Amino acid sequence: MPIMNLNDLRDNAGARKSKMRVGRGIGSGKGKTGGRGQKGQKSREGVSIAGFEGGQMPLHMRLPKRGFNNIFAKDYAEVNLGAIQKAIDSGKLTGTELDHAALKAAGLARGGKDGVRLLGKGELTAALTLTVAGVSSSAREAVEKAGGSVNVIEFVSPADKAAAKKGKVRAERLAARQG
Repeated sequence: MPIMNLNDLRDNAGARKSKMRVGRGIGSGKGKTGGRGQKGQKSREGVSIAGFEGGQMPLHMRLPKRGFNNIFAKDYAEVNLGAIQKAIDSGKLTGTELDHAALKAAGLARGGKDGVRLLGKGELTAALTLTVAGVSSSAREAVEKAGGSVNVIEFVSPADKAAAKKGKVRAERLAARQG
């Protein structure tokens, strides 16, 4: 068996495909228009004409707008008590102290960048200590009836932590400059 040296290493044939170099003459097959086949704005980079209708009022502006989109609304992962009890019975959830991380690991809390909100649908028989960002009154009553408790905390997302840290560092630098 021959000895292989580092200078003999090669990629498999076809593993790295080189980029097509456009606009390099008619002999290349991608000359002149460079595969764009247009004149004007469409032939250029950074085209921003999606939804443009030749000066006519675009469809998305002609249609009536309805409702209200609250940009400050909290995004909670909503979890029902019945789903928690089902996960405990199936063995997905163990332990008596549950938080966002435990519910997420069990597959109950999907999404919810602002934490978990506990809802009262279903029956709960296990005595649990739940740490969540929000709870409905019926869910709180059901948990306490089963012998458990609910702690409501202010959930701080990783993005908010990073922003707070950035602001703190800026404030410290400003204070250091001012002496």
